[in-house]
Amino acid sequence: MTLPSLHKHELLQREYGQSTFQLVQQLAGIEDRAERTRRAQQIVQLIFRLQPALRDQPDSQAKVWNHVFEMADGELDVDAPFPLVAQVNLAPPQRIPYPAKGPKFRAYGQAVEQLVAQALTLEDPAEREQATAIIGRTMKFLYRSHNKENAKDVTILKHLRELSGGQLTLDPDQVDAQNLFEFTTAGGRPAPFIVPQPRQERDNGGNRRGGSGGNNNGGNRRDKQRRGGRKNRQEPQQPPQ
Repeated sequence: MTLPSLHKHELLQREYGQSTFQLVQQLAGIEDRAERTRRAQQIVQLIFRLQPALRDQPDSQAKVWNHVFEMADGELDVDAPFPLVAQVNLAPPQRIPYPAKGPKFRAYGQAVEQLVAQALTLEDPAEREQATAIIGRTMKFLYRSHNKENAKDVTILKHLRELSGGQLTLDPDQVDAQNLFEFTTAGGRPAPFIVPQPRQERDNGGNRRGGSGGNNNGGNRRDKQRRGGRKNRQEPQQPPQ
């Protein structure tokens, strides 16, 4: 058996299972052609029962019969409803080379190194400076995501010099003054961090209910008015006896 045939057998075994593959291999030992055909039909029906999704595929019957023919090493003498032909030999998959060199900084990955390489090809000093600021901003964001802590701008500038061989540099004072490594809002300032406030609920009367420190002045005022009304109200006098 050639290497491509062995590769096809491995693929078909994974697709239909080892038990089905063994049933097909046993067909060659059946001498009676009618019995061999009946067994082959039962195997095809078993495949469709185990994998009902195959029925929705175009030409599924011919596909399964040819796969059975392939699993029988191309030597299946049966009365099949379709002409049985061997499929084109499949070339074995090529081995994917393992990367010999990983990224210099794991927090940034190889994508940042590719951005640095592209920035080094820019000849215009203004474009290179703008690209350097964008790369530094991306590096700071990735550093936060990877290390779960903030990074100082001097640290990002140091890593940027190491990745670019000292060719991509920025003025630290300018980076700090203009917040070049921060994702800014439309006004040019860093986006503020808004602390979420507890949501106030309303009771059936439409009044807001706060927590333990909630304000309920409206209810207290009405209670005082009720108590004051009871004090000012005079009791009815009894008639003289």
